[in-house]
Amino acid sequence: MTMDQLRQTCLNCRQCNLSETRNHVVFGVGPEETPILFVGEGPGQQEDLQGEPFVGPAGKLLDDMLSIIDLSRRNCYITNIVKCRPPRNRDPLETEQQACIGYLRKQTLLLKPRILVCLGRIAATRLIDEQLRITRDHGKWFQKGGIWMMALYHPSALLRDVTKRPDTFRDLKGLQAKIREVCPDFYDTMTL
Repeated sequence: MTMDQLRQTCLNCRQCNLSETRNHVVFGVGPEETPILFVGEGPGQQEDLQGEPFVGPAGKLLDDMLSIIDLSRRNCYITNIVKCRPPRNRDPLETEQQACIGYLRKQTLLLKPRILVCLGRIAATRLIDEQLRITRDHGKWFQKGGIWMMALYHPSALLRDVTKRPDTFRDLKGLQAKIREVCPDFYDTMTL
């Protein structure tokens, strides 16, 4: 299956109730050749309206965060655990995550990332460790299935609590160092 075929399957998905209230499926953006994958929890209102992940205020902050370490939507892939917006931006239910997780698994198989960054608690507990605590474990590295994984505070959490930003800056610099270690040619060959 190609990424385009997977996208088409996902666009027609009706596996959970979120399909009844969505405007758009928010599949993901970025180049398929990148070794770096960012995963959030689910689309918000602006993402649902535009069909692209992280385009609202949290998305603007994510873009700023990425630019600090010379990343952008042109050189890393960004997606979410669930591809449709939960009502009122609530956390996605376990049944909704379960309905969508197969799409993320297939995206990951197609992308073959070397580094996966979880944006926020929901993605981190789903993908890294259900016992992970974002306040304790942000910025720490884990390895699963040959992929290096870390969790960052979700950009929307950073909008609500600016005191977390210095920790996030250090975590981003740690991510940059890990990229240089695991993907030594990345910064030489990338396009911003």
